[in-house]
Amino acid sequence: MIDHAAIASLIPHAGSMCLLDRVLAWDAQSIRCVASSHRNADNPLRVDGRLGAACSVEYAAQAMAVHGGLTGVITERPRLGYLASVRPLKLYRHFLDDLESDLSIEAAMLAGQQTLCLYGFCISSGDIKVAEGRATVLLAPGEE
Repeated sequence: MIDHAAIASLIPHAGSMCLLDRVLAWDAQSIRCVASSHRNADNPLRVDGRLGAACSVEYAAQAMAVHGGLTGVITERPRLGYLASVRPLKLYRHFLDDLESDLSIEAAMLAGQQTLCLYGFCISSGDIKVAEGRATVLLAPGEE
């Protein structure tokens, strides 16, 4: 199991913006993470005291970034990635902050190369499906 400190070393997010708690499992094609930060009153993604379900995309993006770091797709860590598109995105609820159980974030690489990755993702909380979709991530060029 990979803990929060190890996750923070793999992605460019720092402090409370590093949303994931642990990596439960990963292989060359997929990753499964868990997060409890959706319940934190000081979550940096909250607006007017609420955490909208669209923020689940950031949880998925961080899981994808960790996967890239763990599998070597990202050769220099941390390396910036940019979400180029998320579609189709299905949100099954309005908010995340009222979910009592931890978030389970699953992502699977559908295609990838040094500067572009396509992932499918699904987020749930216990038996509650929260969000699912596909994300295209552009990776910043590495330093030569």
